[in-house]
Amino acid sequence: MFMTRQHLKSAGMLAVALVATLGLGACATYKNEFANINSRLDQLDAKVQGAAQSAESANQSAQRANQRLDQIEGRVQQLETAPRRAARG
Repeated sequence: MFMTRQHLKSAGMLAVALVATLGLGACATYKNEFANINSRLDQLDAKVQGAAQSAESANQSAQRANQRLDQIEGRVQQLETAPRRAARG
């Protein structure tokens, strides 16, 4: 049985349809992978933002503690340089 032009055209169209179907199927797979990657990136972003907020809070606490230490240090220096008082009794 010989292939006619009609058969060759049909075979070519079938091949094009098959390639297109496989290509679109691959795109759907990539869409799912990109969705998974985007979801993981969103989770990481949320964790980074939480860590940044915790770090900022810790920094503010450390600054307040340093201010308190500075206030106390002045008083300690006054007490250390003050003349000694004689004991009573």
